[in-house]
Amino acid sequence: MLEYQTNNNYFAQVPGQMEELCETELKELGAQNTRVSYRGVYFTADIQTLYRINYTSRLISRVLAPLIIFHCRTTDALIKKSKKIKWEEIFSVDNTFSISASVAKSEITNSLYASQVLKDGIVDYFRDIFGRRPDVSTTDPDVRLNLHIEKDKAVISLDTSGESLHKRGYRLLAGEAPMQETLAAAIIRLSGWDGEKPLWDPMCGSGTLLCEALMHYCRIPAQHLREKFGFFFLPEFDKTGWQKIITEYDSQMRPLPAGIISGSDKSQRVIKVAEENLSRLPYSETVKLGGHPFEHVKEFRGGVIVTNPPYGIRLGEREEVEVLYKEFGDFLKQRCPGTTAFVYTGEPSLRKSIGLKTSMRAPLVNGKLEGILMKFESYEGSRKAKYGSN
Repeated sequence: MLEYQTNNNYFAQVPGQMEELCETELKELGAQNTRVSYRGVYFTADIQTLYRINYTSRLISRVLAPLIIFHCRTTDALIKKSKKIKWEEIFSVDNTFSISASVAKSEITNSLYASQVLKDGIVDYFRDIFGRRPDVSTTDPDVRLNLHIEKDKAVISLDTSGESLHKRGYRLLAGEAPMQETLAAAIIRLSGWDGEKPLWDPMCGSGTLLCEALMHYCRIPAQHLREKFGFFFLPEFDKTGWQKIITEYDSQMRPLPAGIISGSDKSQRVIKVAEENLSRLPYSETVKLGGHPFEHVKEFRGGVIVTNPPYGIRLGEREEVEVLYKEFGDFLKQRCPGTTAFVYTGEPSLRKSIGLKTSMRAPLVNGKLEGILMKFESYEGSRKAKYGSN
């Protein structure tokens, strides 16, 4: 039996600094015996729960199903153990595959070399049995495998997600420095927004936060647009059980009332991109978009703002960006009574330019950028937004 078949154990890879948040979501989706690790969460689940997690999780990157775990100090051991797996029960010579690898604190020190060794073992296995071998594809493989070696302990896993789960399928176009979909979903979740108040992104760019807010409110499964998953190649894949999961969660979707979600940006070009991305999702026709800077809005009262302003990743932009953040802070203070704002930046030091005290800060990673989500509260009447350095 394969390793995951003996104990129903899986490993969810998660974005940086989102381990506890992802663990909570996994529990909500039926995962059991969760244990947080660096950039991941171990858990147990039956096959239906595995389908559910892959189809509906908004936060995790992928789910790995361990095929074999073994002590591995040499490449000879890696090749020998790789041939213990009955690969023909997972995929055929007509399928393509790829291998991602990572190594840490082990005798085998080069991850690329380790992946090549495992690839050689797999193709030799097929060639010995069938006289021919499957091809490797680095762009769109049928099967994705993962090799992780740490302290000479090796795990070969099948990626049950296939392509990374942050790729929802709605974003075919992106602006500069796009926000990952999983991060946008985490921001919506941390904001606590439930549709009771209007949500506005005044610097929406290509619309990732708007798309995730729409999917959250309308209960659209995160992978509603995806057609292929890695778990299709698990030996026990149950097509009927999988269709039940799709039917169950798709039936829970609901329309978006007008006036609930809106976005704007000073760039007409990126508004067109946001419009195009949103159009791929159900119920997006009631999301209101505008091509204007936030300064043109006279008032936004009693709502929720979620936004990811530019943070000057190019040389020489810093001063310009600091002015933008100050102007936005003034806007929140003067024209957004009774509004709560959630502002994400990939450059945490820019929070001081906003000039308002934060009521929450949460470190969150966007790709390789270690950013921060800040919460600001602008009060009605005499309870003005609070000033001060932070």
